[in-house]
Amino acid sequence: MTESNSTNRMRDKDNSDRLELLLFHVGGSQPFGINVLKVKEVIPCPRLTHVPHSHPAVEGVAHLRGEPLTVIDLSMSIGRPPLQTGKGESASVIITEFNRSMQGFMVRAVDRIVVCDWKNVYPPPRGSGVSSYTTGVTEIEGKLVQILDVEKVLGEVVGQDITLSADVVEGAGELHGRRVMVVDDSSLARNQTELTLDSLGVKTVLARDGKEALDLLNQLNQEGSEDAVEMVISDIEMPEMDGYTLTSEIRKSSVLSSLYVLLHTSLNGAINTERAEKAGANAVLTKFVPEELAKEVKKGFGL
Repeated sequence: MTESNSTNRMRDKDNSDRLELLLFHVGGSQPFGINVLKVKEVIPCPRLTHVPHSHPAVEGVAHLRGEPLTVIDLSMSIGRPPLQTGKGESASVIITEFNRSMQGFMVRAVDRIVVCDWKNVYPPPRGSGVSSYTTGVTEIEGKLVQILDVEKVLGEVVGQDITLSADVVEGAGELHGRRVMVVDDSSLARNQTELTLDSLGVKTVLARDGKEALDLLNQLNQEGSEDAVEMVISDIEMPEMDGYTLTSEIRKSSVLSSLYVLLHTSLNGAINTERAEKAGANAVLTKFVPEELAKEVKKGFGL
């Protein structure tokens, strides 16, 4: 089965209230989903070359149209039994592009693409196990679908160095004690951003989605409050309230309208910049390069 990237269909709709999910299984009947905007194509599992000393969840490297592609066992990476591809067992590879990289996730079977409303996607229950790899849950035809935090999976398997250079840290003394809200449904992305800001001496307030962020902002940014937030760094694709809507709500508020808003997205493309500007964002940045994020934060504070 092969699915082409449906980014163009989403662009034609230009409707941030709708979410397209590619449904798949890693084993058993539990359906999982991934945002179609992160998917380039789906292919049968190709021949893989083993990589010595790689992460246990790295199944191997495939050569796709002459380019190497790391293939990750998605089942194993979220704490489930590894997929077996021998003895008549088939598997598919979902080729994704986000966070400025391309990678393949091996799954047992791909189902189909479905469309749902963001308002019907809810934050996952707090807990351990697979729930810790979930950014949202929704119901499709009576079944609970877990939307996987593929950013967290990739970060744990590949790793990320968030050390800032001396040049970037230099001159950041004026940022010490400034307060920034970080909004992201990915726990790994929140942690990466928080650690980057901590290197600049910035205090952070964390939120998992736009609705939670807006509620917190209205609580913290009361007149005379010492806990007022001065900048918001928000993901775009999130359950309940996305980054575009959060930005629009901030601009409508007499209390919050002057906040500097940086939309920090794992998705590439001019469409993000255009829609971010329309929503009222000050800047948009593709994840995740710590030095670029730090420079944008300094720029937002006028440094």
